[in-house]
Amino acid sequence: MHYYRYSNAEVSCWYKYLLFSYNIVFWLAGVAFLAAGLWAWSEKGVLSDLTKVTGLHGLDPVVLVLVVGIVMFTLGFAGCVGALRENICLLKFFCGTIVFIFLLELAVAVMAFLFQDWVRDRVKEFFENNIKSYRDDIDLQNIIDSLQRINHCCGAQGPEDWDFNIYFDCKSESKSREKCGVPFSCCIPDPAQKVVNTQCGYDIRKKSKSQWDEQIFVKGCIHALEAWLPRNIYIVAGVFIAISLLQIFGIFLARTLISDIEAVKASNAF
Repeated sequence: MHYYRYSNAEVSCWYKYLLFSYNIVFWLAGVAFLAAGLWAWSEKGVLSDLTKVTGLHGLDPVVLVLVVGIVMFTLGFAGCVGALRENICLLKFFCGTIVFIFLLELAVAVMAFLFQDWVRDRVKEFFENNIKSYRDDIDLQNIIDSLQRINHCCGAQGPEDWDFNIYFDCKSESKSREKCGVPFSCCIPDPAQKVVNTQCGYDIRKKSKSQWDEQIFVKGCIHALEAWLPRNIYIVAGVFIAISLLQIFGIFLARTLISDIEAVKASNAF
């Protein structure tokens, strides 16, 4: 008597092309981030002199854009090709990297909750280092100005933190016109002014501290961010949950497709 084996194992086209569509978005976003980062570096002359990257003591925002772009481009490429070619190695790389990023995000969130004082000190140190490089990089300057203007704050702990910058330092021998001042983004805006007064912070710290709050924000940005978080905790939690669900969905698609491919290979072996 002869026995015949009928195998129904097959790779699901639904999961295959859904994973491809999922990753093509990441791949295109990665291309956009890389293009924007390289364009920004070309405008600042970094591409012709890469030593400018190491010469900046603070954070160059373009580096962050490029890192995000490289990660998204690599993951999107691995996911797209892995899905279309049914390549288990690329799919496992994609899945493993997403799992690692998810666990890293979770660990950072837990550590930030458990060690709030340590996180606060690191944020203070980070902010002070970037204040030092305020005039060295236009992108960093724009980010600090936006942060201070939107949150109605000045410096990390307060306006006196601008002594960390050589141009604003009251104690230095610098002949800078901005000495003992603060950036214009620290100034309380005047609704009657339609043109931004970029000199509004000049010499403000030569006055008594009791007069500061008439012209500039006296609250530090760390305190402002600490006050902002409880007010927007549902928005922050919603964003975190949405990102986590997208990552879990990608992991599910990749694992399901890997299982289908392995099942087909196993059935063809008989």
